[in-house]
Amino acid sequence: MTSLQTTIASPVSVSGRGLHTAQQVTVTFVPAPADFGIQFERTDLPGNPIVKASPNSVFDTSRGTSIKEGEAQVHTIEHLMAALAGLGIDNVLVKTVGPETPILDGSSRIYVEMLKEVGIVTLDSPKKVGFVKEEITFSIPEKQIELTIKPAKRFKMTVNVDYGTKILAEQQAVLDNIESFVPDVYNCRTFVFLDELQFLIQNNLARGGDLDNAIVFVDKVPDSKVLTQLGDFFHMKDITVTPDHILNNTHLRHPNEPARHKLLDLIGDLYLLGVPLCAEITASRPGHFANTAFAKKIMESCNFFIQPA
Repeated sequence: MTSLQTTIASPVSVSGRGLHTAQQVTVTFVPAPADFGIQFERTDLPGNPIVKASPNSVFDTSRGTSIKEGEAQVHTIEHLMAALAGLGIDNVLVKTVGPETPILDGSSRIYVEMLKEVGIVTLDSPKKVGFVKEEITFSIPEKQIELTIKPAKRFKMTVNVDYGTKILAEQQAVLDNIESFVPDVYNCRTFVFLDELQFLIQNNLARGGDLDNAIVFVDKVPDSKVLTQLGDFFHMKDITVTPDHILNNTHLRHPNEPARHKLLDLIGDLYLLGVPLCAEITASRPGHFANTAFAKKIMESCNFFIQPA
């Protein structure tokens, strides 16, 4: 990690469908000065309102992490934020045309590749890093959710998940340093169980989802009628279930890709704090609500402090 703050060398844009709105949306990353942080600009709204990435800006975590300032909202920012965190980019303005960031392939991969291609540059200002003096814990005992951050000399994150099914039970993902975000985590895709997907379809959600941007796990092989309905939704003729209990020809990029994706999400959500962390983080059954509540608890704690790297 460089000891100086960073931004990108020049503007770069990417377009794609929003996961839940299915709208064609464009985001443009623009270089920003030191201490600017990560800010979003809704260029499609009157006055081009700004929404700063912060735990206090979070207003919805039902199907992703969404932030707002006044009436301006930006939805599903976690994969974009994870890409910035994983590459150590401190300052950037993200101009959005539309209410949601594009889902792309369901991971941070395309964001990472385009940002690396345009180049990362250092600024003449010390990088700021977040530390904790004592352990901070956020938990929801009835859901067996617990997230902990404790003092350490370097960054480390461990995520444990348990879905209680034969096809996706206990998994663990570990990231020993943020520099290993690429290649260890950045390309891990979002996932859903078939029964959850059917609920989303019935409630007119996940309209931008397809088999190119999400892994669909199947507990019980559905009948031909359900497969036909899924084919209509995905605009595909031959929907099948693989021997790995995944819809169609999707192959896992890592044996524990679901746990790694949860780690990716947590990295993105904690980057709402605006600084990289020098600490050890452990999370059991994390999700966007717990992640962002944890980030807010850290930010408000007297044991959290920010200082030059």
